[in-house]
Amino acid sequence: MELFFRKIAQLSASLVFVILAATTLVLYLSAKPAIEEFGVKFLFESRWGEEEKLELSPAQLAELESLKADKEQPLEDDFIEDEEDFIFDDEDFITDDDMDSEDKTSREVYGALVPIVGTVFSTLIAMLFSVPIAMGIAVFLSEIAPAAVAKPVGIAIELLASIPSIIYGMWGLFYFGPFIAALFGGNTVSLLVAGLVLGIMVIPFMAALSRDAITTVPDMLKESAYAMGATKLEVIKDVVFPYARSGIIGSIILSFGRALGETMAVAFVIGGVYQFAKKVTDPTNSIPVVLANSFAESSGLSLSVLFYLALILFVLSFIVIASAKFYFLRKK
Repeated sequence: MELFFRKIAQLSASLVFVILAATTLVLYLSAKPAIEEFGVKFLFESRWGEEEKLELSPAQLAELESLKADKEQPLEDDFIEDEEDFIFDDEDFITDDDMDSEDKTSREVYGALVPIVGTVFSTLIAMLFSVPIAMGIAVFLSEIAPAAVAKPVGIAIELLASIPSIIYGMWGLFYFGPFIAALFGGNTVSLLVAGLVLGIMVIPFMAALSRDAITTVPDMLKESAYAMGATKLEVIKDVVFPYARSGIIGSIILSFGRALGETMAVAFVIGGVYQFAKKVTDPTNSIPVVLANSFAESSGLSLSVLFYLALILFVLSFIVIASAKFYFLRKK
């Protein structure tokens, strides 16, 4: 029984690596046509689905004119008297797609720059808004509030964390967005509204992790500081925060990674337009929103482009999580 239990545990642990490897492989293989077509330039291109004329050499132009002349040449008015003369193999049959591919002079261009910028900046706005509030909540619950107050506030934080993201999106679209537009001007759906809604969503997650980090501070350290005449603010600033710093920074990084991949709430309030936001009150787009809105109508190269975008988001999230792990290991 003991051996069976160990094998099950090992199999469960191995399954994590299998899922990670399979996800990475599927993303790469599906994105490979787009990677080969656009390469690294995809990261710096701001157009999406626009036609671009191909630069053809003189020889290619001459061949193109020849193909066009052949296609425009009228058929001879000869009749086929014997059906045996009308025999051809499948490999000799030329479709319209073949003809179109031979005289193609343009291609559709896709780029990831707009959604990358929208994703990063909406997440940064979320962090700027949520970090001070989450830290205040964590300090209040762990160091200031009496037990009679800390418990209901803690329950409220957990309830906020359990609200589905689509509800945040609907609230942001119909109520919070118009309020922000009336306050700062601009559109009811914008980069600013998306960032603030994201910030509201990650506050409970960040506050809970930071509170757990702060509660690990030994009481002896705080009591020693109080015995030396330190005030509550000085104890929090000079004892609690330095001791819990790694856990607090880790909570911020993990919240950043969570905000990067948020889809439904952001889809309601960011605007979904493929353009840069010249102001924070302008609409724009993000990687998860592009993926959610475009998969249903994509095929061929355009579908591969979406997998390329998904791979970029995967790498961004991996970098954020790896940074958090590296920070923790370095502190140890």
